[in-house]
Amino acid sequence: MADDTAAGREPHRHDTREALLFGGVYGAVLASSMVAALSQYGHTSQDSRRYDAAWLLVTAFASALAHGYAHYIAERGPHSRGDALRTLVEEWPLVAAVLPTVLILAGAGWGWWPASGVEYAAFTLNIALLFALGLVTARWSRRPWAVAVLIGAVDALLGVIVVVANALIK
Repeated sequence: MADDTAAGREPHRHDTREALLFGGVYGAVLASSMVAALSQYGHTSQDSRRYDAAWLLVTAFASALAHGYAHYIAERGPHSRGDALRTLVEEWPLVAAVLPTVLILAGAGWGWWPASGVEYAAFTLNIALLFALGLVTARWSRRPWAVAVLIGAVDALLGVIVVVANALIK
């Protein structure tokens, strides 16, 4: 298999739809997994929810940086000065997908709603986000509505698997 740059081709650039779907699904599953892991020991104080929100945000940025860096180094060949930054910025959907969960956790930490049981609202939100991402991207690809709903349901199943795994682990 020939190197892209040796063959005179540009390295693969991810289009917005591809980045949105990948980053959105990755971020929603990451958010659900982190909420499950952070709430595993039953800490439900406002302080622990603010801590959970902060760790989720740190984890999202670290994941985005790691994924962007992996893309950057995987594309062999010469890079311009802005390529590394551009590759990292392209990971914004991953971070954006965790922000609603960060807000739910932080809101519980700030006393906007009860801190106990807020993980269920986060799980529900992420399952809905996964369904919506699957549905929207399937429709962007001109799939029929029935197929798009099925794809959304399969994406949502990823979130359900995290919730079920969390219930079994507890």
